[in-house]
Amino acid sequence: VGAEQKSEFDQRMEQLDTKLGFGVQVLSNGNWPSYQAPVVQLPPQMSKCMEVFQEWHDKKHQKRRLTWVHSLGNASVKATYGKKTYDLQVTTLQAVVLNAFNDNKSYGFNELKQKLNVDDKTLKPIMHSLSCGKHKVIEKSPKSNKIQSTDKFSPNPKFSSNMRKIRIPVATLEQSHNKNRVEEDRGVAIEACIVRIMKARKTLAHQQLIAEVLSQLAFFKPQPRVIKKKIEALIDREYLERSQDNSQQYNYLA
Repeated sequence: VGAEQKSEFDQRMEQLDTKLGFGVQVLSNGNWPSYQAPVVQLPPQMSKCMEVFQEWHDKKHQKRRLTWVHSLGNASVKATYGKKTYDLQVTTLQAVVLNAFNDNKSYGFNELKQKLNVDDKTLKPIMHSLSCGKHKVIEKSPKSNKIQSTDKFSPNPKFSSNMRKIRIPVATLEQSHNKNRVEEDRGVAIEACIVRIMKARKTLAHQQLIAEVLSQLAFFKPQPRVIKKKIEALIDREYLERSQDNSQQYNYLA
């Protein structure tokens, strides 16, 4: 979605009675690998935002079909523990799980799986990140570093941090860890980030583009040389071009 259409949709969202801030990145799948799109039961407000975007998008682009890939989304969740409020930087799927605990109830793993309509493969890494990582915003019983189907989960009443903004990366469970796949996924994330930035900015100097990518992908901190390689790859695939007047400046090709 271009900047002009994004602005138009933002105005449409202002008319919607919702407390959510909602934005969508639309990418063509022609030059991107296929992703698994895990099914998940979204909260009503999220679903409503998606429905509004889907309706608006379909009117604008009748021949295009949207596939929602929640595993690539991110969210900022306001969480209150005691008298302190935190800004949790999480993925869309993590946000959906956190929202399930808004009622302050405890859930067994299988109960949560049924409530959210997700499979084990999707839910286990998410619960691992929220209950076994550095920032244990969810309490797990019994305490361990592995997620079992017999575990029970509840909001962690003892959670506290000196930081107000907390990033919670999704932990990769050892048994499903695949270094090559991780590198491949990170490469795709870098390219998607470059395209997203250039689509919005149209023209950028090399160092500015590197800086913006590093800022947006701070959760895994890609090396500048890797970003440079991805820029070259996007130039080869005619997403970008070097400026004729300045080889250190790039233009976005629509």
